[in-house]
Amino acid sequence: MSSETLSFLSPFAGGTSVGVAIEVPQPYARQLRELRECVEGAPAVEIIGPHITLVPPTHLPDFDLTGVEAQLERAARRVAPFVVELAGAGTFRPATQVVYAALTTGGPQCDRLQVEARQGPLEQELRYAYHPHVTVAQDVPEDRLDAAEQALSRFHARFTVAEFVLYEPGPDAVWHTIRTFRLSGRT
Repeated sequence: MSSETLSFLSPFAGGTSVGVAIEVPQPYARQLRELRECVEGAPAVEIIGPHITLVPPTHLPDFDLTGVEAQLERAARRVAPFVVELAGAGTFRPATQVVYAALTTGGPQCDRLQVEARQGPLEQELRYAYHPHVTVAQDVPEDRLDAAEQALSRFHARFTVAEFVLYEPGPDAVWHTIRTFRLSGRT
């Protein structure tokens, strides 16, 4: 593990879990969080902020993140900063009960970044084909999913992605950013 990494070592578990994502910046993160709370109800604690998943939660057999960090550093060097635009709603219904903010710009770059990140110690088969998005409602009644879809029809965000983060769940069950990786590839 590098000296830049904060990690939560638990004496109660064999290994740890990590995830990799692009965090949605403010003020858009706050707007999406408020929308999700309106649809799903306010959680006692926010487990993870609005984000675009690159590598889903992945269990690792030990706490040594050296290989993970090296892989993510390589991925960051291979992809240049890019623009993401979120506009409108999408849904995975009926396969899963999810409504999300849809990417209208930046999808191919997210896909390339997730392919680069999901190698080495993070290599895995995905349950579903990769589709970059920001979840706003999940596993709630149909009328709440419909409400989220309608509310997102008016949502628009545009921001530059210059970094992504490595998350790890802490003892509080909240996913914490433990390291940030800056994109430095060429356009």
